[in-house]
Amino acid sequence: MLPLVRTAHDFRRACQEARLDGPLALVPTMGYLHEGHTSLIRAARQAAPTVAVTIFVNPAQFGPTEDLARYPRDLDGDLRKSEAAGASFVFAPAGPEEMYPAGFQSYVEPGPLAQPLCGARRPGHFRGVCTVVAKLFALSRAECAFFGEKDFQQLLVIRRMAQDLNLGTDVVGRPIVRERDGLALSSRNAYLSPEERQRALGLSRALSEARARFAAGERDVAALEGLAAEVLDRHGLRADYAELRDPIELQRPAQADESTRLLLAAFAGKTRLIDNGALGEGG
Repeated sequence: MLPLVRTAHDFRRACQEARLDGPLALVPTMGYLHEGHTSLIRAARQAAPTVAVTIFVNPAQFGPTEDLARYPRDLDGDLRKSEAAGASFVFAPAGPEEMYPAGFQSYVEPGPLAQPLCGARRPGHFRGVCTVVAKLFALSRAECAFFGEKDFQQLLVIRRMAQDLNLGTDVVGRPIVRERDGLALSSRNAYLSPEERQRALGLSRALSEARARFAAGERDVAALEGLAAEVLDRHGLRADYAELRDPIELQRPAQADESTRLLLAAFAGKTRLIDNGALGEGG
């Protein structure tokens, strides 16, 4: 059976022992694992002899009206999937107090990368993300950590934090994993009714249509953003944002090019979903 660690102290000790045998790779998650997560575990296994998976629904990154209480959880299933994908052990804190003990007051404040997009719509979100990830990096001292590109802004924010604070962990991004019909895998897809599931395809369709328009010669940023927003609306989604940004600093470009990233967030019913991709990818 896959070893399960429940305290921060034991997690630090397990990581120290693992690193005696070589590099350690870390895969931080909030659980309810799907193929996107297990693809990260498999990639981590290729990079290091030991892979630590963390499962923690981090309260610090949820706003007061968000879905912390109902976020899907399935620890037994997560352990089975982690083991099958090649994890060496799992750290699932027994409670929030393992990461935020009584008197906790030190948080990591991210910089400009965290201000637009999800940062503007979810105040304090990336503060919570950076704080918990910094703690996981400090506890594990992992040589590398794997994150999915679906949360593209999060990936950039965490990578910059690790660099700026000299945390010594290489932050590795991995491609989005999708269903056959194009929907990006997400734990929150479990919230969707069958009708909402169909509407959610508007996210990947918006990306596809923007890429096709770009391939046909369109370079105007506002025109491409407008097209993406129209596709979201056509599919019955309530757009949160549909914006083009450069893939390094998340600045809005003067003109689109192949590396320009279309970042999308929209609501299918009450469920907020995100997606993104470079305009020059696919077609």
